Amino acid sequence: MTDTLADHADSQLIKGQTLIEMVDVGKSYGAIRALRGISMKVNAGEVTCVLGDNGAGKSTLIKIMSGLHPHNDGRLLVDGKEASFSSPREALDHGIATVYQDLAVVPLMEVWRNFFLGSELRVGNYPLARLKVKEMRAIADEELRKMGIVVKDINQPIGTLSGGQRQCVAIARAVYFGARVLILDEPTAALGVKQSGVVLKYVAAARDAGLGVVFITHNPHHAYLVGDHFVILKLGSTALDGTRDEVTLDQLTAQMAGGDELAELSHELKR
Repeated sequence: MTDTLADHADSQLIKGQTLIEMVDVGKSYGAIRALRGISMKVNAGEVTCVLGDNGAGKSTLIKIMSGLHPHNDGRLLVDGKEASFSSPREALDHGIATVYQDLAVVPLMEVWRNFFLGSELRVGNYPLARLKVKEMRAIADEELRKMGIVVKDINQPIGTLSGGQRQCVAIARAVYFGARVLILDEPTAALGVKQSGVVLKYVAAARDAGLGVVFITHNPHHAYLVGDHFVILKLGSTALDGTRDEVTLDQLTAQMAGGDELAELSHELKR
């Protein structure tokens, strides 16, 4: 799986090379401070896991990196150069692709159509250009087989696939269209153990192919299975920032469970 993904990865990417860097980034929505002083790096060949409860700031972080919202404070650097995206298309032009939790797929549309959704191959001139259906079917089928997904019929509606398979179709689509940084928004949140395993294997394969992966999750166990770097957000600020060598699963789990807050509450209750 890794070798096939590597065919699509930028051959110039060097493991550990910083693709995205945030320096003291902040974001406000009127009087509401969603993020403050966030500094983190996304490196090639690594999975950066961003964890936090609802309202911690994970969604705002994604929106800044993916071009949905501009940041108010600090600096966002892409390949060492300061950037501020005005749209997701602009972020995509820099090789930053986002796979959202609700997936940008049309359930009743064929698998191959979803694979090329918005980027269809056409022949001829507008408005008489026609779709290159045969070629798109072959490419979609080949790319999915490379990642271990063999659908009964590439023409079947994508809604007939399992949740894990649909996530993998979305990830494969992003990689095929040139992603260098892959932002995954809670890809295992609604999946069972087996389906989560399918997605996590492909996340690891994307990392091994040299992509920089940002894995947004609230599950420390899933994060620790594939993560190289861990950032925990609480109320818009960084509560923990460490590499795999510096953070244990127990520490990650305790932070996510509100260990400090629980200890303080226990002390108060005992009094």
